[in-house]
Amino acid sequence: MPETTRRAERLPGNRYGNRPTMKDVAARAGVGLKTVSRVVNGEPGVTPDTERRVQEAIEALGFRRNDSARVLRKGRTASIGLVLEDLADPFYGPLSRAVEEIARAHGALLINGSSAEDPEREQELALALCARRVDGLVVIPAGNDHRYLEPEIRAGVATVFVDRPAGLIEADVVMSDNFGGARDGVAHLIAHGHRRIGFIGDMPRIHTAAERLRGYRAAMEDAGIPVEGRWMSLGTTSPERVRRAAEEMLSGPDPVTAVLTGNNRVTVTVIRVLAGHSRRTALVGFDDIELADLLQPGVTVVAQDAATLGRTAAERLFRRLDGVPLAPERILLPTRLITRGSGELPPAD
Repeated sequence: MPETTRRAERLPGNRYGNRPTMKDVAARAGVGLKTVSRVVNGEPGVTPDTERRVQEAIEALGFRRNDSARVLRKGRTASIGLVLEDLADPFYGPLSRAVEEIARAHGALLINGSSAEDPEREQELALALCARRVDGLVVIPAGNDHRYLEPEIRAGVATVFVDRPAGLIEADVVMSDNFGGARDGVAHLIAHGHRRIGFIGDMPRIHTAAERLRGYRAAMEDAGIPVEGRWMSLGTTSPERVRRAAEEMLSGPDPVTAVLTGNNRVTVTVIRVLAGHSRRTALVGFDDIELADLLQPGVTVVAQDAATLGRTAAERLFRRLDGVPLAPERILLPTRLITRGSGELPPAD
């Protein structure tokens, strides 16, 4: 007889949503509620034989401890929330994993979700996590106004922002040096003889995109190179928009000879565009991408350490949860230029 059938026979009338309680466990084991509570919470005062009977009842019934009730008693859920921009973006995989590992080391559960770069969705998700009594939040902000979190922070919800700063509130933030990384990437192209250098980035309202554009312009200014308006394009990272921008920069009598791409999604589209052109164009991408070293030539990138971003933010969060008095701080992590060939191509003319 299938196991599911046997279980159904043992638990007649069982319905989804009707979870077994400690009262059910006590009745099956023939003990009092206090004894079940001691076994469930690992407290002393229960004989081995009684503990065995309770554990057998727990196993047979599929009982799970109600942590919500413990929250009411202790005020802590041993859970934290992570609000990402896009769960599907490869950049956030190592970051999320690092936050999860730190949470696990502190005996906490990580609950995450994505804002899809929508400020309203970010606020809705962050407040929903707070309503579920998470102890802290790690937020990659989509919006520029985070005053909605002030009541939660005052109520004791530790909050750390990652990748971009909070808007209109004082809070911890852990970021990469976007300005310095972009400036280094463009300076690298200039050192290899390029003067007509394009920049294709994300939406200008996004802090990282604005900082990378600022780094691009600073490197060009440092080298005394006037920047033409058609060399810069910021907007959505949709392949259609990025393709149009790249094609415009690569056309005409004086096309750009090199491009700095503002993030991994832009880089992938630009690589596809360059593959269809006979003229070789130098490329430096902000953010590393999978298989970048296997392309011909390999893709030179300004790499962020996403795992260190996540780990640093989570460690900061748990220091706050442990009661360490800390003033809000902006922590800036360095980027790293990885040369693989595409950024070292000389100008075609």
